[in-house]
Amino acid sequence: MFHYTVETIKTPEQAIAELTNQLKEDQFGILWQFNMKDKLHEKGVELDINYHILEVCNPVEAKRVLTENTLVGYFLPCKLVVYQENETTKIGMPRPSALIGLIEKQ
Repeated sequence: MFHYTVETIKTPEQAIAELTNQLKEDQFGILWQFNMKDKLHEKGVELDINYHILEVCNPVEAKRVLTENTLVGYFLPCKLVVYQENETTKIGMPRPSALIGLIEKQ
């Protein structure tokens, strides 16, 4: 499977706040946070779901993987998504092993 997704009863905002704290503990930082619904609304397109994209990075780990294989940079920074679907908040990301598998097939 390409992705890893979990569900929570938290709101997207609560989930993002908790993710932010956990990421800091794991030495990751959020480089960028994008609210897809708001951005599309600015462009005159309505999206019916709350959908957030977070780009995160652990600088030490980024250096390590880039030193091993520069193609890994195609997948950096790492993306996490937080969205609501059928009144359930979902948190997901692509599985790193699936992405690495794409490089190894080259």
